[in-house]
Amino acid sequence: MLTQISRRRRVAALLALATALTVAAPVVEARPGGGGSMGSRGSRTFNAPSATPTAPGGGMTMQRSQTSPSPGMGSPGMQAPAQGRRFGGGFFAGLLGAGLIGALLGGGFFGGLGGLASMIGLLFQVGLVVVVVMLALRFFRRRNEPAGAGAPYARSSLDGQQGPTGPMGGAPGGPGAGMFGGQRPPQNRPVQIGPNDFQAFERLLGDIQDAYSREDRVTLGNLSTPEMVSYFDEELRNNASRGVVNKITDVKLLQGDLAESWGEDRTDYATVAMRYALKDVMVERAGGRIVSTDSSEATELWTFQRQPGRGWVLSAIQQTR
Repeated sequence: MLTQISRRRRVAALLALATALTVAAPVVEARPGGGGSMGSRGSRTFNAPSATPTAPGGGMTMQRSQTSPSPGMGSPGMQAPAQGRRFGGGFFAGLLGAGLIGALLGGGFFGGLGGLASMIGLLFQVGLVVVVVMLALRFFRRRNEPAGAGAPYARSSLDGQQGPTGPMGGAPGGPGAGMFGGQRPPQNRPVQIGPNDFQAFERLLGDIQDAYSREDRVTLGNLSTPEMVSYFDEELRNNASRGVVNKITDVKLLQGDLAESWGEDRTDYATVAMRYALKDVMVERAGGRIVSTDSSEATELWTFQRQPGRGWVLSAIQQTR
């Protein structure tokens, strides 16, 4: 009887551990950007893009960026998230994992009871910790959301319709408004986005995916900022170390709209929410054997920047909430 209860305890603990680690661990996807939020958006780098019809939940804050937060950049008191994963995920996963490992060894979270009472106590403790973790993650996520996220503004969709974005070229309450720390933030100016720009964004979506699939770093350098190329190169080197190649085909834009457009100094910016279909295949580098395949859809916010006399290039990719 005691042996059966002990086995049940171990099974319950293992299931809870697997569930907790699945929830807490960051999701890494194969396409360019790895399913993360990375790059730079000028003075709005650490402001999450607001909601659009294509991305109703808005965008996530930046996880990786070579832009350093400065006074006037982003919301007051807001800090840049840790690179590579959301704040709190690794800490709480480790805390929960340590407690469950202790339970497997017979100690539980808070010491031992016996028999059936011990198993019930363990399940109660696991449930309690999961609730605490969820509440903590929700708290930190809300604390990291920029002020003004989700505020209404005029939009343009990728159907050739042109529309203004507001007095500062983006969502009200962004970094172009107000003062912080006694320093004046970068001055934003309005930027009008027209049909030719929308066509360029759609073309860049396909061309960047194609160049990434071919591991063509030269083309990636022509279509992206040096910062984004460094992230792509890191991903490609990781694939090479694993002996695989990421082949991406059948990229098709399904829906898109403009979230923000603005200018800073001599640089124009445009953040566009795009929902697109793609076929994502991992192929063995040596033998050509298919390791994994996935035909799916993705919704991301891509930010493009443009210098005078030059075309648009990709400067950031952010995931939706």
